[in-house]
Amino acid sequence: MPTRPELVGDLGMVASTHWIASAVGMGVLERGGNAADAAVAAGFALQVVEPHLNGPGGDLPLLLWDPTRAEVRVVCGQGVAPASATVQALRDRGVETVPGTGLLAAVVPGAFGAWLTLLAGWGTWTVADVLEPAIALAAGGHPLLPTAAATINASAERFRRDWPTSADLWLTAGRERAAGERIRNPVLARTYERIIAESAAAGPDREAQIEAARRAWYEGFVAVAVDRFSTEQGGLLTGQDLAGWSATVEDPVLGGYAGITVAKTGPWGQGPVLLQQLALLEAAGLGEHEPGSAGWIHLITEAAKLAFADRDAWYGDPTVTDVPLSTLLSAAYATERAALIGGDASPELRPGSPDGRVPVLPPYWTEGAGSGPEAGGGEPTLNPPRGDTCHLDVVDANGMMISATPSGGWLQSSPTIPELGFCLGSRAQMFALVDGLPNTLRPGARPRTTLSPSLALREGEPWLAFGTPGGDSQDQWSLHVLLNLLHSGDNLQQAIDRPSFDTAAMIDSFHPHGFRPANLRLEGRHARAVRDDLADRGHRLEVTADWSLGRVSAVAREDGWLKAGANARGHQGYAVGR
Repeated sequence: MPTRPELVGDLGMVASTHWIASAVGMGVLERGGNAADAAVAAGFALQVVEPHLNGPGGDLPLLLWDPTRAEVRVVCGQGVAPASATVQALRDRGVETVPGTGLLAAVVPGAFGAWLTLLAGWGTWTVADVLEPAIALAAGGHPLLPTAAATINASAERFRRDWPTSADLWLTAGRERAAGERIRNPVLARTYERIIAESAAAGPDREAQIEAARRAWYEGFVAVAVDRFSTEQGGLLTGQDLAGWSATVEDPVLGGYAGITVAKTGPWGQGPVLLQQLALLEAAGLGEHEPGSAGWIHLITEAAKLAFADRDAWYGDPTVTDVPLSTLLSAAYATERAALIGGDASPELRPGSPDGRVPVLPPYWTEGAGSGPEAGGGEPTLNPPRGDTCHLDVVDANGMMISATPSGGWLQSSPTIPELGFCLGSRAQMFALVDGLPNTLRPGARPRTTLSPSLALREGEPWLAFGTPGGDSQDQWSLHVLLNLLHSGDNLQQAIDRPSFDTAAMIDSFHPHGFRPANLRLEGRHARAVRDDLADRGHRLEVTADWSLGRVSAVAREDGWLKAGANARGHQGYAVGR
């Protein structure tokens, strides 16, 4: 039995990683807003209620089905590296890899610009309308999630010792934070209230108001505060970096499988790795295996290893490096690579040679190799704990469909900027500090992010918007749900609820960039016979709690209805609709 019903209706659907954000989005649809308005309002709410997973200083890629033009568009809110951020500049500071926390890892905060780009291009509401729920939640408070409380408490020593501005905002005197307590961020509420005031000063025109809000963020008081704080704290990001950046609207990268078309971001994100996996699995005959069987899991895992090895060797910002994407996504290349999949688990990291090019991987450490963090080196920037991500999907009665994956700027990523009530992100940790690689740190380049929303089309019409938090696992867990839908006859909720799995046998995108050969994580709900078979094939199994892998949510449009499902894992994601 599924944990929840698949929701079905015809007014609209919102699914996200937090029930409050889903309710905010649905409230917008109920009051006549469209999917873009709902997504923006829900996105700003997520920054408040999941502050350990995303924040105003973070990043945002999203995919949009535009029903008026019958096309998919990508809005890129992935900020770029500062103008002074070079490999040599960081090496001169004694840094061998970009730290996982702190201001040296900051890039331009792109989420705000991306949300406003969506609102301006496809929405109907004003800046004041979409910010009102976030302001109410920040000023009036919301129940603190257990995971957020645990993150704050685990970060407390670092905050008190090194980041007093974060201690002032997040800690309480004499006790730890408790799950469920009311927590407020009045400084952030005032920041957004000032954004609204400066927006309203532009006059009654909605587009002029949105542009005034964007200027206030990237050229006005927000940029000034970011510049001053970053400079004082030894960071590289400046107000000029913010002023020179804007969100972009781009074409998606497309791939096909079993009669559907899947749209992803470009290779400045890991999105195309899902398309590579689909091509590999089609070439390798996934349909011959029973969903959930050992053969099914083995084939999907081995295909993931090959596709992610290509990601690690070849993906980067295509505006500054040449990514051989057409070859990587070609049927011929997939057939060639699928031939490498055998009956046993491979322990190797095996990038391919598209167009005869020789792959070069960025630096990484290998589990069990006797060096790296597991051998006692560790990395102080891993405390506070690593952050994660949020996700939301929206579809409205007119067929507009949005998949968005906001992340970064989580409360433990860097010190809080006291005038603003939020901190900067740490996405630059995904760059390599080695010259000449596709993902080498370069001024003005986008780090190859893990953030990876998805849209799927049937016969040219929007069918499914879906995604998940999870770093390197995003394009595994999302893929598994899609394959469950296509091969199992599941509805949305059943596909999400099936026992999940993933592999860490790729170079971890996050500092300190480890590789775990032949790793395979399985939820404990998988049958013992399946687990034994996989172990016999050479997979190094890590059996996790029964409901621990993945936080996929999804909305769909099919059979004349709108549908939605959300993840029971984590005890906070919900879908709503009517």
